[in-house]
Amino acid sequence: MALTKNQKQDVVKEVSELLNSSKLTVVAKYEGTGVKALQSLRRDARVSGTKVKVVKNRLVIQSLKATDTFKDADTSALQGMLLYAFNSEDEVAPAQNLQAFAKQNPTLEFIGAYTPDGQFMAVDNVKALANLPSKDQLRGMLVGTIVAPLSGVVGGVSGNVRGVLNVLSARAETLGQ
Repeated sequence: MALTKNQKQDVVKEVSELLNSSKLTVVAKYEGTGVKALQSLRRDARVSGTKVKVVKNRLVIQSLKATDTFKDADTSALQGMLLYAFNSEDEVAPAQNLQAFAKQNPTLEFIGAYTPDGQFMAVDNVKALANLPSKDQLRGMLVGTIVAPLSGVVGGVSGNVRGVLNVLSARAETLGQ
């Protein structure tokens, strides 16, 4: 069913707002991917705050042109059946969500991404971002790095205390005999 002019304007407005608020907008080909698989992608991506939309390229180009930041952005790669992943909270989550999905659905293929400053990022850079650890994983690694020396100190101190207790225990046994 074709969209009316008002519906198209609403889509352009929504995509413009998503572009402005997104820390990274990843573009991928989905040709050959089933509807149920795309629904699963949307559901899984929503957990990390990523919004996945299938929008006509012409409307996305209009959205880019309507936004000050993206009006000069490269749109030459926006051809074919594309989906767009937006995330306003995490820079790498859209790329990671699509990469995780692509492992089970090889029909999904990265095209590139738009950065918040309006630059089009190449496929290789998007794949490199997708391989980075998430914010939560980085936080966990940081906490582990901070705690490691502290746990070593606690282990050393408790070992010394145990040694003193063993000596005292042995001394008490010899005095008791």
